[in-house]
Amino acid sequence: MQFTSERRFDEGVLEREFTLGEIPGILWTPTSAPTPTPLILLGPPPVGLRRAYPRLLARARHAVAGGFSAATIELPGSGHRPRNVVVEQAVADLQRALAAGEPVTDDIVDRLILPLLDPAVAEWRATLDAVLTLPEIGGPVGYSGGVISIGTRLAVVEPRIEAAVLFAGSYVPRAIFEEARQVSIPLHVLLQWDDEGNDRQMALDLFDAFGSKEKTLHANMGGHTGVPQHAGEEAGRFFTRHLR
Repeated sequence: MQFTSERRFDEGVLEREFTLGEIPGILWTPTSAPTPTPLILLGPPPVGLRRAYPRLLARARHAVAGGFSAATIELPGSGHRPRNVVVEQAVADLQRALAAGEPVTDDIVDRLILPLLDPAVAEWRATLDAVLTLPEIGGPVGYSGGVISIGTRLAVVEPRIEAAVLFAGSYVPRAIFEEARQVSIPLHVLLQWDDEGNDRQMALDLFDAFGSKEKTLHANMGGHTGVPQHAGEEAGRFFTRHLR
């Protein structure tokens, strides 16, 4: 893990960009903390870190204000990373189906999501290995964000993640529904009721499939980027209950 830049914000947030092999990422930590902090992994949208940066920074500042550190990485095929032609074709097919008012087939969803899963999960776990060696970070660990299939897979295979806030804002392959039944950690799921890029019923079915004994669904009116401030604040309280 190599830090490549450093920036300090007035409210006591230290931002450091890093690379882990060929994976770009950003780490936010308190500029001063009496003890090592718990960590929240911020799952980014698949639009690249530069485009998503304002939203990620807002989430990171909120996390640090709550006594956490936060980290994010560039998803495979996003930003300046090598393109994935299978996923890009699936995106084109998805947009064509939505524009024509046609159903989004399982084939499109599989080609859209499944090629990202294995590499993204492996890279998140490698990042977690590296970040947890830093003296200012001590765990426990939470995961927050989308793509929801990646968060679901991480909740199953990564025992260091003890709680998750999942954003129901992406399509879900049928195979992930079976994995969801294996999830046992506490979950807080955010759903935008009028999300133009999400199948609402699919999101509700996935929530029903999660095996966690403690799971909460927070649904709000509005589109994909219209998550109200109070929903984010409630997610922060969820992490405070389970990670501190």
